[in-house]
Amino acid sequence: MKIGIIREGKVPPDSRVPLAPSQCAFLMKNYDLEVVVEPSAVRCYTDAEYAAAGVRLTTELADCDWLMGIKEVPVAQLIPQKTYLFFSHTIKAQAYNRQLLQAILDKKIRLIDYEVLTDEHGERLIAFGRFAGMVGAHNALWTYGQRSGAFQLGRLKDYFDYAAAKVDYQKLRLPPLKIVVTGTGRVGSGAVEVLRDMDIREVPPADFVRFRYDEPVFTHLSSKHYVARIDGKAFDYQDFYAHPQYYRSAFEPYFQAADIFINGIFWDVRSPAFFSAEDMRRQDFHIAVIADVTCDIAPKSSVPATLRASTIADPVFGYDPQSESEIAPYQPQGIDMMTIDNLPSELPRDASYAFGEKFLHHVLPELLDENSPVIKRATIAENGELTAYFQYLQSYVDGVGV
Repeated sequence: MKIGIIREGKVPPDSRVPLAPSQCAFLMKNYDLEVVVEPSAVRCYTDAEYAAAGVRLTTELADCDWLMGIKEVPVAQLIPQKTYLFFSHTIKAQAYNRQLLQAILDKKIRLIDYEVLTDEHGERLIAFGRFAGMVGAHNALWTYGQRSGAFQLGRLKDYFDYAAAKVDYQKLRLPPLKIVVTGTGRVGSGAVEVLRDMDIREVPPADFVRFRYDEPVFTHLSSKHYVARIDGKAFDYQDFYAHPQYYRSAFEPYFQAADIFINGIFWDVRSPAFFSAEDMRRQDFHIAVIADVTCDIAPKSSVPATLRASTIADPVFGYDPQSESEIAPYQPQGIDMMTIDNLPSELPRDASYAFGEKFLHHVLPELLDENSPVIKRATIAENGELTAYFQYLQSYVDGVGV
C-alpha cells in the first residue's frame, strides 16, 4: 500500500498536514506501507523535514492507493479513480462545494471524509476542534487587547508552537475582564485550556452574573445554562438535543455581564440564537468582543453578528448594532467580531501532529480493515455513486432547489 500526502491547493492555502514527518517514518517502519509527499512551499513541516525523516518527495502520485490532504481539493487537481481523505465540507450540502462533489462522482473517486469518521456511538475519531478552541480563545484576548490598548499579546500564527506562546502568557497582565465560554466539546475545552494557561480564574455561572471581580475571570457554560424550555418545563439534555425548537435563549444574564464571548458550540439550525440583533442594540448589552469559533454565517447562525468569516490575515471586523452592518474594527460604537473559520492553521505544527496521532491510533487500523464499519460510515462517494449513508445529498448534487 502506498500513501500520498498531497499539496494543499485551496486558496488561501492551508499549512496543516495530515501526518508529520516522524509519523510518516513510523508508518513505513512499522507497517507494510510506503509514504510519499508532494512538495509544498507552504506546509508547516518543510520538504526538508520530510526528506530528513526518510520520506520521498515526488509530484507523481498516480500510483498511490490513498491520497491524504486537509482542505477541499480543487477540481482540476483531482486524480480519477483514487481514494481521497480530506475535509470535503459537503455533508451539510454546502453550496460552494457542490461542484467538488459532482466532480468526485464524475471521476469515480472514493471520498472518505475525516468529519464523519466516528465510532459506534457517533463520536468523532479525528478532529481539529481542540486547536480551533485554543486559537479562538487566544484571538479573543488578542482582539480585546487591540480594541482597548490595555495589554499586548502576539498572534499565535507568529509563534513557532504553543509552548512558545505559553512562555509569553506568564508575562501577561490582564485587566479585570469577564469572559463567557460556550460549548463543552473539543472546541470549548480547548478554549478553556488557553484561559487557564493565561492564569484566568474560572468561576461558576451564577457567580459570574452576580459579582464584580478585581481580576480576570471566565465561566464555562453548557446548554443547561443558556437555553430554557419555552413552556417552562425543566431542562433535559436529551430532550434539548432531540427537540431544540422547544427551547428559547436564556443567555441574557451573560450578555449583560461579559466583556468577551467565546462561542464554541455545535449549533443546530432549529436551536435559538444566543441573542437577537435587537438585543445587541440594548444599553445593557455589554459584550465588546465575540470570538465565534462556531462561525455559522448569519442569518442561520447562533450569533446574528457573524456576517462573514474573517481570515488569518485580516482576523477582525466590526459590527454596528444600529445598522446591523459591518464597520471597521475597534470602533467605540461597534462590537468586534473574530470569525476565522480555519483557526487551527494558526497552530499548524501542534494541530497537525495531534491530528496525525489520532489517525495512527484510531483511523489507520480501520483503513487496513476492508470491512470496517467506521470507514463505510465515512465514505461519501464510491464508484461514481453516493453511498447509502449519504443518499440525502443526491438532490444537492443534482442541483434540485439550487
